[in-house]
Amino acid sequence: MYSYSLMEAGCYYLIQEKEDAGISLVKINVESDQCVYISRYDEIEVQEWKRKTDPIHDIIELLSDEKVKEWETVFNSSRDAYYEEDDE
Repeated sequence: MYSYSLMEAGCYYLIQEKEDAGISLVKINVESDQCVYISRYDEIEVQEWKRKTDPIHDIIELLSDEKVKEWETVFNSSRDAYYEEDDE
């Protein structure tokens, strides 16, 4: 079992919080003495505080800068398509 304390600020990780949960992409934005402020990316971005001791079933991968850029391109283009549909 892992925890948020193992992850570094400014980095993107693929994680599985619970054994039967899906994979999530998270970015560690801010680190305090006891907590981390994360962005979780699903259909939309959700920001929240987590205790450093909160359990994570698996830290699957630390994404490279190149993979983050690839993902940002896909994520931003899908968000743009969503907002264009709302404008009509």
